[in-house]
Amino acid sequence: MKLWLLRHARVVLPPGLCYGASDVPADQALTAEAAQAIAPLLPIGLPVRVSDLGRAQQLHQALRAHRPDLGVAQTDPRIREMDFGTWEQTAWDAVPRTAFDTWMADFALHRFGGAESVHELMDRVADALDDTRGAVGEGGEALWITHAGVIRSVICVAQHGRRPVVSAAQWPREAPQPGEWMVLEV
Repeated sequence: MKLWLLRHARVVLPPGLCYGASDVPADQALTAEAAQAIAPLLPIGLPVRVSDLGRAQQLHQALRAHRPDLGVAQTDPRIREMDFGTWEQTAWDAVPRTAFDTWMADFALHRFGGAESVHELMDRVADALDDTRGAVGEGGEALWITHAGVIRSVICVAQHGRRPVVSAAQWPREAPQPGEWMVLEV
């Protein structure tokens, strides 16, 4: 399956904040630019899944203005960003070093901020991938409008299957910048 992975535009928050699953808006002008940039590239009638967070929903609405043939997206909370719990909307440099060290010592299973582990994120993303593949078939295509952590999870699942990552070294460093996309065969 060919999966288009479109990341929401830059959020309207000061730089350096952990915002994960917080429902914060994206910059409207940058959202419009992202939609305009990807719109001519997408196949006609491409099925769309979109995160339930507002910044992803904003991008879907902007994209539909250019591409009404894409239709109404399926909102899927499984492709929302990782929940960083108590660290949501905290400056990354204000998070105690001990919190990072604890997470890195058990990267897959530790719930950084107390809410969700990388393993839990990857499980829900893998389930959404299976459902998308079932809906479009092995040779089909789909678009997800989502978040960096989800895109990194898709990369991991594509490379390693459902096996959990053992360490942070296995976690992909690259993901599209806000408002950008990538296409993967998964």
